[in-house]
Amino acid sequence: MQRVYAIGDIHGQLDMLRAAHALIAEDRQATGDTRAPVVHLGDFCDRGPRTKEVLDLLIDGATQGAPWRFVMGNHDRMMSLYLQDPPKSDPRLRPDYSWSHEQLGGQETLRSYGIERPEEMDTAEVHALARRRVPPEHVAFLAGLETFVETDHLFLAHAGIRPGVPFSDQAEDDLLWIRQEFHSDPRDHGKLVVHGHTPVREATHYGNRVNLDTGAGFGRALSVAVFEDRDCWLLTPGGRKPLLSEG
Repeated sequence: MQRVYAIGDIHGQLDMLRAAHALIAEDRQATGDTRAPVVHLGDFCDRGPRTKEVLDLLIDGATQGAPWRFVMGNHDRMMSLYLQDPPKSDPRLRPDYSWSHEQLGGQETLRSYGIERPEEMDTAEVHALARRRVPPEHVAFLAGLETFVETDHLFLAHAGIRPGVPFSDQAEDDLLWIRQEFHSDPRDHGKLVVHGHTPVREATHYGNRVNLDTGAGFGRALSVAVFEDRDCWLLTPGGRKPLLSEG
């Protein structure tokens, strides 16, 4: 039996992330399993107020040897590309958008690094400040994120997969951005796909996939689950709650 923990889209919500890790610690104590991996499903940055501290926590945990894995989300790639010199825009964004656009949550991330009113500043000035304020460790962390994690029974990616394409041939753009083509496909993908990216009211098991993005970036819950092979439970303050398939 393979046990894996997974945490949905964090979006700069430090207190929620700490609470999720506390629930995992309680479950570890109950099971005696101290080494099952914890897969963070991406979108560590943007929208929420404390991206800098979220990245500090994740980097510190990994440095101290915690069995944590980190999957790249589309917001993480946007931030990573923006911090290059010159800044780059994610190819999946509209041409009139950049990561610092007010609709994408990048301004909240910039504020977490002490750039107080980025919306009132010249774009070149904001970029120069960001490159000075974001620590090299954070830049390296974002650049080194995995695009997926695979086990015998699960395939964990930020947005999902392109149905019908072997896991080994999945394109990064799909792993980070796909929505409708994946959500509407009812077939079994060979493994249970665990993802976030598209907020839902509550964590949902669709039979062939599990969506753990419950809108933390918009002030709603941050979901955390434990999988044993393909069986799934949500972790709550009251303990495990079975997440049963609706499919």
